[in-house]
Amino acid sequence: MTGRIHLAIVGGGLAGITMAIYLQKFPHLSVDVFESAPEFSEQGLGIGLSDLALRAFDEIIPSVAEFLKSKAGAVAIGASRVGSGSGVGTVVADLEGDTGLAMNRASMLKALLELLPSEILHAGKKLLALEQTDSALQLSFQDGVTLSFDAVIGADGIFSSVRKHVLECYPGDHMASPAGWWDSRHAVPVEKAKAMLGEESLDIDREYAWAGEDAFMMHAPVENGTMIQCIISAVERDHNLARKRPLTREVLEEIFGAGWLANPVTNGMVELMLEQENPREYSMWDHKSTPAYARGRACIVGDAAHTTTPWQGAGAGLAIEDALVLGHLLSNVSSPQELEDAFKAFDKVRRPRCQAVIDSGRATGRLFCGQNPDVGLSAEKMGNALGPLFAHLDTLSLDSHKEAALNNLKAIQAS
Repeated sequence: MTGRIHLAIVGGGLAGITMAIYLQKFPHLSVDVFESAPEFSEQGLGIGLSDLALRAFDEIIPSVAEFLKSKAGAVAIGASRVGSGSGVGTVVADLEGDTGLAMNRASMLKALLELLPSEILHAGKKLLALEQTDSALQLSFQDGVTLSFDAVIGADGIFSSVRKHVLECYPGDHMASPAGWWDSRHAVPVEKAKAMLGEESLDIDREYAWAGEDAFMMHAPVENGTMIQCIISAVERDHNLARKRPLTREVLEEIFGAGWLANPVTNGMVELMLEQENPREYSMWDHKSTPAYARGRACIVGDAAHTTTPWQGAGAGLAIEDALVLGHLLSNVSSPQELEDAFKAFDKVRRPRCQAVIDSGRATGRLFCGQNPDVGLSAEKMGNALGPLFAHLDTLSLDSHKEAALNNLKAIQAS
């Protein structure tokens, strides 16, 4: 190899930091991470990692499950029940044997940042423009600085600047749009949650989800079980509203009508959500279509490539898979001239996988909110329907996926 390949990662959230952790292991690659915010931080409360996500993560960070338990307060995940209608409380699916983990987003990112040298992390760097020259990519930032790199990896979230660059030559609108639901989240001390929700659903550290008519509730332990994350989601009737809106008692009382009254946690969840200083509901958006994840020496990963709804808790796992596959490809690249081919190979193997998860996430949301006409709120039918929706999430062979990506690269280089 002749010299190091210089890569810029735009975006310092989970996708970008995980990517950087993996890439820094390869001596022929140098990495810099640029974050637009004044400091590296994550938005939102909880995050879930499936068994597959943890296996992918373990290839990047050995013994990652123990690392996350000790550093980010990760705990096990959970069970689903019917939340409204005649079958209230009936178990739909119990994932007691699942080895997945749930944790606080901010705690997770803080732990991951400790694995990177501070000199490669650059906060307060908002990307304004991206220009491809004959031999490099020029990144222009809001502070007036322009830097050149051999390639850029966009991990800059749902409204990604790098995504706009990658897709600007494709007709049509491929930006994220409303998926059909909103959610609101609040974390409270475990003792307060027990007082409001009852002891039964909080006697062990695991997630509990309640599926029902036009709405959904979930409570899950985070921070080593000392805090409980409470989530309420509902069907969004008006897609033209702002992404963030005030959450009021009137809205919640309309959503959780007579069908939810028999649920033992409904009233407590409503009161916990409203106790926040400024309760808000946040519209869920996703990417309905994405014609490419790469263009030239620019590539997108994580939410920049495939924003999905949170119904299957798969978004973080996809970002980790991205890091594993793209890192595997880049470990086999010996010069900047091969980067474009590596990005094409990444696109070919990852785009079908990620779009399938986006689509199954939307279908899961319809199922959990009683919008599937063939299922309704039947616990038996819902349990049977969940299997096919979740089957593809954890059955992916990571070795075969990486091998397919590398074979794609070899085929592209040989053509």
